[in-house]
Amino acid sequence: MFNKILIANRGEIALRIIRTCKEMSINTVAVYSTADKESLHVRFADEAVCIGPPSSAESYLSIPKIMAAVEITNADAVHPGYGFLAENADFAEICTEYGIKFIGPSPQMIRMMGDKITAKDTMIKAGVPVVPGSDGLIKSVKSGQDIAKNIGYPVILKATAGGGGKGMRIVWKEEEFEEQWEKARIEAKASFANDGIYVEKFIEEPRHIEFQIIGDQKGKVIHLSERDCSIQRRHQKLVEECPSPFMDKSLRTKMGKAAIKAGKAINYEGVGTVEFLVDKYKKFYFMEMNTRIQVEHPVTEEVIDHDLIKEQIKVAAGEPLIGGNYIPNVHAIECRINAEDPFNDFRPSPGRISSFHSPKGHGVRVDTHVYAGYTIPPYYDSLIAKLICRAQTREECITKMERALDEFIVEGVKTTVPFHKRLMRDKSFREGDFHTGFLNDFDLSEE
Repeated sequence: MFNKILIANRGEIALRIIRTCKEMSINTVAVYSTADKESLHVRFADEAVCIGPPSSAESYLSIPKIMAAVEITNADAVHPGYGFLAENADFAEICTEYGIKFIGPSPQMIRMMGDKITAKDTMIKAGVPVVPGSDGLIKSVKSGQDIAKNIGYPVILKATAGGGGKGMRIVWKEEEFEEQWEKARIEAKASFANDGIYVEKFIEEPRHIEFQIIGDQKGKVIHLSERDCSIQRRHQKLVEECPSPFMDKSLRTKMGKAAIKAGKAINYEGVGTVEFLVDKYKKFYFMEMNTRIQVEHPVTEEVIDHDLIKEQIKVAAGEPLIGGNYIPNVHAIECRINAEDPFNDFRPSPGRISSFHSPKGHGVRVDTHVYAGYTIPPYYDSLIAKLICRAQTREECITKMERALDEFIVEGVKTTVPFHKRLMRDKSFREGDFHTGFLNDFDLSEE
């Protein structure tokens, strides 16, 4: 087992990893920018190293600075969390070259799944269903239009190096193709320094359902059931739940087998998610694989009653997986609490938190790095807390979440709590009748 782990991340996920490490008697090192010096992950780590100014490029994305922190603290492993360098194959490779264990998959695995075209080809060879589309990158507007005409409109243009909804454009008819292709390329180039674009059939009213998988160094891969992540705004997840209200036994079995095929196709090591689009006829298609721990991993943890970070660390240390696939028998829902104003187009709301009270009670969990008096910096993601509720049934879980949201008090900044309150009361949501476009016409006026 590792002696000391450096967490190459910030905020709630860094604190989450620190807690598990302490329970495993592993020393921890926090890294932080000058904007994060008052964050709880800095306070509760055994050691902390400042790695630069607020800009991510000069701190959390600076591989030389993070590796310098590894060297001066004698850490023998690095946990990347999610975001930042978590899916950076070069970073994983440098760690390996210097004898530092990167807690995650190998650089080759990251590269295979990080490039959407390569990932799609790998899944086709593994027998995993994929969305119809181009065999590779679009070479020209004309070739893209020919492919779109062949598979039928609407289509979606995607950046091959994309993520978080960037470099994506829906094209409803041929006359729009050239304009949307140019916009997708420009955004992809600005976001990922790669303007490669491919085209797929756009699945209307789909569910976004992902399977949590974990693989060890012996070649064993299991799944820990699904999460429904269909409540999204601009391709950004806001609510996740397990099990999916859309799922049945037959579909779970088929998708679970496909997720394991996906993992075994690349000899996957560590925790990760295989993400699918599922149409209203319950046909599913591989979308992408995230080769890291997910923001929403606590949903699965609450259902399986197990620490996924602990399993991730154990697998990285070479320990074998014990047990098999998991079928949920309780329900869990996670609401992402962001420092955003839901009544003003979800505009970010950084600033000082004057009052903070998190809900308590049976089946209620809050993962957060903030507190009363903490100042939310404007430089990073707006996530400030994750509220997770667990109950015997989905109906009970929604009722518990309503109660917990009523207890959640954050003053000094705007948050998404009012949005979540309104969502929990929505008739269609309560009946499980929603898809990824559900929030396009969502009315917040009730709040």
